[in-house]
Amino acid sequence: MSPVLSRHPWLWLGTTLTLRTLALFWITILVALPLRADDKVLLVLGDSISAGYGISPEQGWVSLLQQRLNDKALGYRVVNASVSGNTSGDGVGRLPALLASHQPALVIVELGGNDGLRGYPVKTLRLNLSQLVTLGREAGAKVLLAGIEIPPNYGKRYSDQFRASFSEVASATNTPLVPFILDGIGTNPELMQRDGIHPTAEAQLRLLDNIWPTLEPLL
Repeated sequence: MSPVLSRHPWLWLGTTLTLRTLALFWITILVALPLRADDKVLLVLGDSISAGYGISPEQGWVSLLQQRLNDKALGYRVVNASVSGNTSGDGVGRLPALLASHQPALVIVELGGNDGLRGYPVKTLRLNLSQLVTLGREAGAKVLLAGIEIPPNYGKRYSDQFRASFSEVASATNTPLVPFILDGIGTNPELMQRDGIHPTAEAQLRLLDNIWPTLEPLL
């Protein structure tokens, strides 16, 4: 491992994609239950937090979301288009095809963590998040932003600006926001995997509960 990566292990974790991770991603896509033909589509565009890195796909919060929607008979089919390691820029590149293919009624954008872990400019993150909101709305979908925070590797100023980017975009675009998707999880070692970045299987329900109060009114 290079000296830079040894000082910042988050970079390695954020950029390393294993075959297992990719396999779990496709499994998550394929196991989406074929519900009624008139069910609306809820598209989750995220990174490893939503792809279920390090856990089984059925344990992830996205699968738990589908179960909750089914239990409440809300008539939604969840499509998990999350890929570990994706940045907000990757999301901008992938979203148009996903919108055309799935025609979702609602899009949850859970991206940005890897931008921060790689030290990308905050201005770029804001522009990408704004574009993701615009793309979703132009396709007729409601959009929800899920915010994330990063370790203070790059200093307090960068971390503060990074955190504020999500609320700034949400305010400027009038988009519902979950301020910190890992609230109550990220600082609890018992709910985080050994890398200190990804939540455990036991944390997934709490993660869904962090999202639900903002998501439910949009359904």
